[in-house]
Amino acid sequence: MKYPSTDARKDKGTENDFLGKKIDENPKNTGKTDIGKNIRLIMKSKPRKFPQKLSLNWQWRQAVEPQSVSFQSTNMRSLFLPFIASARFVFDFSIVKKELLASLCFTEKNGENKTSRLFFTVRASAILLMFTYQFSSAQQKTYCNPINIDYGYCPIPDFVKQGKHRATADPGITFFKGEYYLFSTNQWGYWHSKNMLDWKFIPRKFLRPEHKVYDELCAPSLSFVNDTLLVVGSTHGKDFPIWMSKNPSVDDWKELVHKSEVAAWDPHIFWDKERDEIYEYYGSSNLYPLYGVKLNRQTFQPEGARIPVLALNDDEHGWERFGEHNDNTFLQPFTEGAFMTKYNNTYYLQYGAPGTEFSGYADGVYVGRNPLGPFTYQSHNPFSYKPGGFARGAGHGATFEDANLQYWHVSTIGICTKNNFERRIGIWPAGFDKDGILYCNTAYGDYPTFLPAQQKNHLNQNFSGWMLLNYNKPVEVSSTLGGFQSNFSVDEDIKTYWSAKSANSGEYMISDLGEKSTINAIQINYADQDVDIMGKPGTTTGHNYIISTSIDGKKWKVLVDKSKNRSDVPHDYIELNESATARFVKLENIQMPTGKFAISGFRVFGKGSGLKPGAVQYFVPLRSAPEIKGERRNVWFKWQQESHADGYVIYFGKSPNKLYGSIMVYGKNEYYFNGLDKSDVYYFQIEAFNSNGIGPKSEINKTE
Repeated sequence: MKYPSTDARKDKGTENDFLGKKIDENPKNTGKTDIGKNIRLIMKSKPRKFPQKLSLNWQWRQAVEPQSVSFQSTNMRSLFLPFIASARFVFDFSIVKKELLASLCFTEKNGENKTSRLFFTVRASAILLMFTYQFSSAQQKTYCNPINIDYGYCPIPDFVKQGKHRATADPGITFFKGEYYLFSTNQWGYWHSKNMLDWKFIPRKFLRPEHKVYDELCAPSLSFVNDTLLVVGSTHGKDFPIWMSKNPSVDDWKELVHKSEVAAWDPHIFWDKERDEIYEYYGSSNLYPLYGVKLNRQTFQPEGARIPVLALNDDEHGWERFGEHNDNTFLQPFTEGAFMTKYNNTYYLQYGAPGTEFSGYADGVYVGRNPLGPFTYQSHNPFSYKPGGFARGAGHGATFEDANLQYWHVSTIGICTKNNFERRIGIWPAGFDKDGILYCNTAYGDYPTFLPAQQKNHLNQNFSGWMLLNYNKPVEVSSTLGGFQSNFSVDEDIKTYWSAKSANSGEYMISDLGEKSTINAIQINYADQDVDIMGKPGTTTGHNYIISTSIDGKKWKVLVDKSKNRSDVPHDYIELNESATARFVKLENIQMPTGKFAISGFRVFGKGSGLKPGAVQYFVPLRSAPEIKGERRNVWFKWQQESHADGYVIYFGKSPNKLYGSIMVYGKNEYYFNGLDKSDVYYFQIEAFNSNGIGPKSEINKTE
């Protein structure tokens, strides 16, 4: 099958299509526009797609200047400029307002006069300001990892012997025809979203009855070729189909290939757009390398022999060693999760290592000038790495562009308590620097992070600045089940959790922030205690709860009421429209979808009223020198405890101006980092943080 040449990221059409065909174009050339009629038409019509690659400035010029007021004097233009600024602000909020702008500003030049133009401008600006207020008050600017989607439950009997639990991993996201699409392991369907925040699940089984497996798609490949989305799951056999859809926002799929002959585990199908060639990369093993093979452009079957493209080198690369402490305990390391990104005519072959069970699960990258190599190890590796903090692990993922052509990386977060494959999904800001180095910014990556619509610089602007207010602070609870103690809900460890004795309405926890603080957002991370679901339920009762706040712990005010919620929100994240001030925050259970009322992380974000920590003193990285016998893949960090600090972030890299790696450490003044490349020079820096903010960075330390 040969696909049409339309680029899936564009919606090509006439300017009339862009503006919307239901707009009253006033064929009588009276010089007036029926604004009321146009608003009614727009509100009744379905939203139309708009070009996603175009800048807001271009959209404004196309929507307003060519078809609207023809400014005949600088005074008229200056009069309109304030409303251009308002319009750019409004553009962020919804397609409805884009169409409203086009409608309001569509008027014929013939028969115009200065008075009518002035009156039109005032009318339009008033409505624009009304919409600005209405939509800005409701638009959420941030999200928080792990992302909040209705994760399915593990379907494999041998994996739930220590307790049934939610699980997914190995995610892929692509931006296709104006929406983000998310696939991951064993979910019996997929999600789509227009803003990377609100995800809608579409149930679907992609495997046929004859496949006879417990699960569904495992580690699926997600990509597009021209105007068609492609999906295929992992298999060691030659009987899985490749699916295609031109309209994946509904369950509309067809088989592109009935039985793919690649037999690929952890596959990724890559379309080289400039060459119009198709390749598939795959592999998951601690014995064999990753492979690549070219696919026939017509049949999508292998064309020629597979080629080994990448193998681990853990003798050199410390982070590739197996185990929680990168010491190759028990097994040799795994390489898996191949993914290809092309940027500036360079091919970036990404891979996961050393094992999904570990906090140091990460993605590395090799680069080359051809789709099948040869590839060389990028100087900055691993490029996606998050071994510390609440949500740990950032391996086996996918790099994708957003609606504004900025890059992100989606990957696997480990819980791994009830089973090694109990996992979640995280999304991190990513990009390529001026030297073509692929990076992923995970510093404060499980704190509130700006969404794509905010268009922040991914190297240093994506963190909202809202700090965690209740780390290891006092907690009062209604009841406690066995050893699942209350402070496990605020210890910043996703592997531990507090559980009440029941799921009854009225079970509660109260977090004492220690002082009156400003609250901007709250994340509720539920844990799975005594749940009774396997697989993906068709419906659930949802998580019902109420959050209240108090200054003195006696008089309470409802802050968030989700007592009528019917959505499954295992990692619910609430960004407040207006900040609140409180010392005590109460989470009261109304109803659970299954299991007991259990919380692994009740996380309150904002700003405290005290002092930020100072600069960290006596920060020393201890590493064997090249001429001394020792383990140069390891470094031991020591520093003086900063008295006001809750924790620290250590930055590392091979150049003092490329400290792209980061490690978050709570409550200690040392850290053993075993993820260095043996032969290379490294640079390190540290900063302290607490509920009031982030302290200054230390001087940069160099180790040979």
